[in-house]
Amino acid sequence: MITVPRGLVLGLAALFSAYHVVLGIYSLGVPTHPAPAIVAIVLYSVATALSLWPNGPVRMPLSLALFNVAVCATVPLLVGSQLDGSSSTNGYATWYVAAVGTLMTITATRKQQGVSLVGVIFLMLHTIVWAGPGALASMGVIGSVVWVVVAVLTSQALAKAGRDARQYALAEREATEWQAAQEAHLDERQVRLAHTIRLAAPMLRRIVERGGALSDAERLECRYLEAAVRDEIRGRKLLNDAVRQEVMAARRRGAIVTLLDEGTIDDLGGRELDEVLGRLAAAIGGTTADKIIARTSANGSDTAITVVGLSSADPSVSALGQDTPGEEVDLWLEIPRDPRSRAVH
Repeated sequence: MITVPRGLVLGLAALFSAYHVVLGIYSLGVPTHPAPAIVAIVLYSVATALSLWPNGPVRMPLSLALFNVAVCATVPLLVGSQLDGSSSTNGYATWYVAAVGTLMTITATRKQQGVSLVGVIFLMLHTIVWAGPGALASMGVIGSVVWVVVAVLTSQALAKAGRDARQYALAEREATEWQAAQEAHLDERQVRLAHTIRLAAPMLRRIVERGGALSDAERLECRYLEAAVRDEIRGRKLLNDAVRQEVMAARRRGAIVTLLDEGTIDDLGGRELDEVLGRLAAAIGGTTADKIIARTSANGSDTAITVVGLSSADPSVSALGQDTPGEEVDLWLEIPRDPRSRAVH
């Protein structure tokens, strides 16, 4: 998109505004007394300078816009009080008509459209009362009104185009993020599928070779592998090599281990995730509980993972059996998201 430098626009507007000042000074001999016209020139110059100040915001402050309207109301009264509205020899002495149109155009361009319309409406009313309706065309009032109306419509169109552009950019960014997320999920599924294949392939080949005739130990090993595959599906980011090793060791000693990733630690990565999973592996390896549950915490929580270990009154509970009554909490650990924080036991 080609953009015009703001300094160039301000410079052109300043030159055009200065032209009206020159006309006002040039025609000082026409009014009955030049003092009111000089005051009008000064007011217009101050309002224009403030409106075109380079460091000002794009949207004109309301206080400045109201000051411009007051100037547009005062200047015609000052200059017109020293002129004959019925005379056709005023010439450039009616410089204020174009000046008001220019100042209100600047005001409209700087996103104060409603206020700018008030200024040209006052100019029209003053001209009708002072010189009659016919003077609207002969003095150029209609041209000034057209400038302001075009500026208002153009500003509104540009504002709408800007809003549309921002919406399109937001939609494009969301689409890009969605595509990146889908690609990331696909890559993650492929990695976990490859890991599952490596994990289960030897046992599957053994089952095929033996026609399904497995020993009790091999059947138990198949159940361990099934649980490991389930971990890859439900555990997701709760797993690394250390956690897998400790989970398998806990199951081999007879514990029930459940890993549940609700997706609330997807934003963790690198060293932070490694330290959180390191604490999880240490917790699983350091407990003798019969049932271990590791689950990610809710969104917005400072805790990354909550680990609960339950011990049964029945020491013969199977790693694959049902819950038994009389379970007691053997372990309660909250692993914080911030690795520098201490875990809550």
